[in-house]
Amino acid sequence: CSGSVEDSKTNLIVNYLPQNMTQEELKSLFGSIGEIESCKLVRDKITGQSLGYGFVNYVDPKDAEKAINTLNGLRLQTKTIKVSYARPSSASIRDANLYVSGLPKTMTQKELEQLFSQYGRIITSRILVDQVTGVSRGVGFIRFDRRVEAEEAIKGLNCQKPPGATEPITVKFANNPSQKTSQALLSQLYQSPNRRYPGPLAQQAQRFSRFSPMAIDGVTSLAGINIPGHAGTGWCIFVYNLAPDADESILWQMFGPFGAVTNVKVIRDFNTNKCKGFGFVTMTNYDEAAVAIASLNGYRLGDRVLQVSFKTNKTHKA
Repeated sequence: CSGSVEDSKTNLIVNYLPQNMTQEELKSLFGSIGEIESCKLVRDKITGQSLGYGFVNYVDPKDAEKAINTLNGLRLQTKTIKVSYARPSSASIRDANLYVSGLPKTMTQKELEQLFSQYGRIITSRILVDQVTGVSRGVGFIRFDRRVEAEEAIKGLNCQKPPGATEPITVKFANNPSQKTSQALLSQLYQSPNRRYPGPLAQQAQRFSRFSPMAIDGVTSLAGINIPGHAGTGWCIFVYNLAPDADESILWQMFGPFGAVTNVKVIRDFNTNKCKGFGFVTMTNYDEAAVAIASLNGYRLGDRVLQVSFKTNKTHKA
């Protein structure tokens, strides 16, 4: 990869692909626009599962532009795919993601983009909605093409009232959470203190885990998993209250639409092979993980209400 400007005008990234779409199908869809030099569907190295995104590199920049105009926003199965230029990774585009709060509940994603688009090219935008009522939580994310654009947007919009709003909005960089904040978030969610179960009480912890997600420590150490909130390769999310027949595909389907998922794991009972009620999902980007948590915590799956949160780092005894 030469990383030249010309290169970036032919190379596209395609997000939100259906989980079962193959590389051949991706190639044939984009090949209908023009001649393709290369095409790659990104898969999990271990499981071979599609991660829901891929890259398509055209021979002619005109075809790449035509593919964006033609295929961006196309609905495939239950997904709406996103097609955009694959940007070279550099310091100028890193950390260009904003967290916006205090938005009017009536503001739509389109209006949010209109408000911010004066400062630069927006790559993605989201408004968090309450899973039950569908009403906006007044919080959103905006990812710009370049960090300088995000800085300008903060200068221009932080503490300002958008058109039609009665209160000023807060605009800041979307920070990665520290261990402390994710722990505080967990305690808030469950309204109970963090407790660590010593080894000999493993069975008690296991029994207790059916009723309290806080027993997860005892259970995870038993299962031989100790994935901290930030696992080096991404952000680890804890999903609690899954049905006994839940499997990995359910987690892929639920979390895939929110962004790049690198790994999912359902914890099973050693004897029955049934799900023990919880699992883990690792997502690459913090903001996508945060959106997934905000959207799926309290989500009704069958007759169960899920509890979804960042898995906390446990490096010391409480």
